[in-house]
Amino acid sequence: MNQNELYVSLDIGSSSIKVLIGEMTNETLHVIGVGNVKSNGIRKGAIVDIDATVQSIKKAIDQAERMIGMSINEVVLGIPAGQALLQPVKGVVAVNSETREITDEDLDRVMDSAQVMSIPPERELISIIPKQFVVDHLEEIKDPRGMIGVRLEMDGTMMTTSKTILHNVLRCVEKAGLKVREIYLQPLASGYFALSEDEKDHGTAFIDIGGGSTSIGIFREGQLVHTSVLPVGGDHITKDLSIVLKTPTEHAEKIKHQFGHAFFDDASDDELFEVPVIGADTKEQYSQRYISEIIGVRLEELFELILEEFYRMGIQDLPGGIVLSGGTAKLDGILQLARHILQTRVRLYTPEYIGVREPQYATAVGLIRYAQLEDAFYGRVSGNAALVAYKKTDNVTPVQTAKPKKQKVAVAASEDKEGMVDRAKKFFDKFFE
Repeated sequence: MNQNELYVSLDIGSSSIKVLIGEMTNETLHVIGVGNVKSNGIRKGAIVDIDATVQSIKKAIDQAERMIGMSINEVVLGIPAGQALLQPVKGVVAVNSETREITDEDLDRVMDSAQVMSIPPERELISIIPKQFVVDHLEEIKDPRGMIGVRLEMDGTMMTTSKTILHNVLRCVEKAGLKVREIYLQPLASGYFALSEDEKDHGTAFIDIGGGSTSIGIFREGQLVHTSVLPVGGDHITKDLSIVLKTPTEHAEKIKHQFGHAFFDDASDDELFEVPVIGADTKEQYSQRYISEIIGVRLEELFELILEEFYRMGIQDLPGGIVLSGGTAKLDGILQLARHILQTRVRLYTPEYIGVREPQYATAVGLIRYAQLEDAFYGRVSGNAALVAYKKTDNVTPVQTAKPKKQKVAVAASEDKEGMVDRAKKFFDKFFE
């Protein structure tokens, strides 16, 4: 591994698009560039306007580029959990070596054999995550390389998503002038680092409350076992405040962050603040307790929907509790309300890196760390391929200097066999480090 490696993550959300440039020095992440802009063309986690989304991506990329004076060439992309499916798969091969020692080649073949399972034409394979390896009926092996055996088996989980959703996201990234280095499921990349090892083993829900939607990832025995997305998020709270207070959406968003409180019992009734009224020159005064009732009702609905989703998934117990993240999770009082409604332990995850110490950056940070950890274990070198030098002019924007090859961007295409096997192998490396 190089002493310094650069990674760029792209987190496309319903309310904002975030770009992070991270420099890895001796396996420590330093965030050196950040882009965060309001997203247009995305509703409830799905792209509804290609051109608007492309422009938003370009703006976020441009913000991050200006901080380091270089042009972004390729990104680590996060795919939302909406319409993602997790299916059990099994691969079985005979060990090839004359000495019967299991090698990387045997792992490639057993991962490849697990992909024989038929995938519907409307779905696309993202990755296969091994759960355990079995060597000559010896189970619960994390890493079989170097072991002696005749028969190698793998039990794992295959992740697929809607081909339409995936290809629309890839199309936007391509039109923004970027190459895709790796693709990961967002709850997998962010939840893997937000949760402790014990939380991932015992059973924990990682909940990312975004602007237009809320994603749920359930981890058990160190694996992501369930994912789901609810079409409710922080934007619904903003809309409620805008309607009830009769104030523009922009002001409602500011009021939510500056004065908002999710737990009515702890909200202040003393301090008043002024709110401009739509179509009038006057301003109305409200207390924090007044708006906390509006915020609390919407969040109560969200947490009740989460409980219903747990029931639908068949989850009866979460010994590790619940971990909240996402932009809406930083609201004062949200932990108290969550504990009250969900009746379990709840904590907040915030990345501990200068410049991104907010819950909304959990996914963007997780994507970089996930890619770096795989590279470190597998012995791959990232180098500085993610960035290229440029001289800024009035006529050329940095994002236009790197034109991607179509076949490189569409890394999830079924005909790209090498990409499939490599990604499956990398997921093995990551989870059984």
